[in-house]
Amino acid sequence: MTLIAISRDRGIATLTLDSPANRNALSAQLVAELRDALADCAGDDTVRAVMLAHTGSTFCAGADLKAPPDPEAFVGLMREIVGLPKPVVARVTGHVRAGGLGLLAACDIAVAGEGSSFALTESRLGLAPAVISLTLLPRVDRTAANRYYLTGERFDAAEAARISLVTLAAEDVDKALVPVLDGLRRASPQGLATSKELVTATVLRSFDQYAEDLIARSAALFASDEAREGMTAFLERRDPAWVR
Repeated sequence: MTLIAISRDRGIATLTLDSPANRNALSAQLVAELRDALADCAGDDTVRAVMLAHTGSTFCAGADLKAPPDPEAFVGLMREIVGLPKPVVARVTGHVRAGGLGLLAACDIAVAGEGSSFALTESRLGLAPAVISLTLLPRVDRTAANRYYLTGERFDAAEAARISLVTLAAEDVDKALVPVLDGLRRASPQGLATSKELVTATVLRSFDQYAEDLIARSAALFASDEAREGMTAFLERRDPAWVR
């Protein structure tokens, strides 16, 4: 079964995360299919920009704990979004958790609906937002990162916009996207590619400098006893042993 639905409309290719059974979690299959779809968009001269959307009530629940992707593959996916020579716009009308925030932060523009919610839940599982820091920390207000990295608290679309995780929060996401997509359609391919290079250069350098260390750190956390307890407790819908 295909987990990425693809459609095109006047130069905008929409890649829809279509795995609602596991809340569009980042499985090995979903990551691989999304990377393939992005590569196709990169080589298609009729595509001016990419929109990342979702089915169901969740944009992305983070890593699929039952069938997780290789950490290098997920880092590769985030880097490909950042480095794609075409803008990537996120359309978010649902919940975003953990690794899903890294996917979201890799996009150039993100519009979130009022019903959206966000949380970095890794610390509650014995993990940390390691590899997703590559896209999150250059984008998110540092004071807010300090809070939400540590507490795992949930926050809404307005707060996501305030801390720069998303570009804007909107009551009507599609209405808010109209001027954004119109602007992208009016821009030249060369103008878009070069303009994106200017704003992503520092982020791409951070991938080159820090990705290997963060992948190793993430792997060590996932293999730890605390993480095993945290993930088991999550799947069993109970508090982990350390909760007081």
